[in-house]
Amino acid sequence: MTEQFEDTLRKDLHQFLLSMKEVDERLPECPDVEEKWESIAQAYIPDGIREFQDFPSASLGWIMYIGMAVAKMWDTEWEIYSKVDDLYAYMRDKRGYDHLDEYIREEVLQLQGIDYTVLEKVIGECASRVYNALMHQHIEPGTREAFDAYVACLHQHYLFGAAMQLKRMGYHMTKM
Repeated sequence: MTEQFEDTLRKDLHQFLLSMKEVDERLPECPDVEEKWESIAQAYIPDGIREFQDFPSASLGWIMYIGMAVAKMWDTEWEIYSKVDDLYAYMRDKRGYDHLDEYIREEVLQLQGIDYTVLEKVIGECASRVYNALMHQHIEPGTREAFDAYVACLHQHYLFGAAMQLKRMGYHMTKM
């Protein structure tokens, strides 16, 4: 069930972000960023779950910013950032969980003005789409199935955040 759900999320997010010209048809592969998923997820999930009930869009959306930030770190100073034990805590602790999105947009991605606002809207829409898909699963809260579905949502957001940032930095995947 979870694999099928995650595949549905992947296809929906891909089509949506493609229509917004935020990703390419062929998604990038960046093993270094993908390898950080497990440790970031383990660190993020306690905060994400705590925030989910009152702020589902933040809980789901913040991980997309984190994916973007890790892709940016990979592109700039990976020899330094790859050695940071807990990249999530490193970012969160700069301004706290509630301001993680602003910290990443301002300090890591160095966005301002319209770019800052557009990214906020795009990620907000992605979080809303994923939240709706999750709610339509009619999964009993507090179950293993609910946890697995939530993690699937986070995983896709993290990967698409990285894909968006890689495209923004000029990485394009084309068939050879």
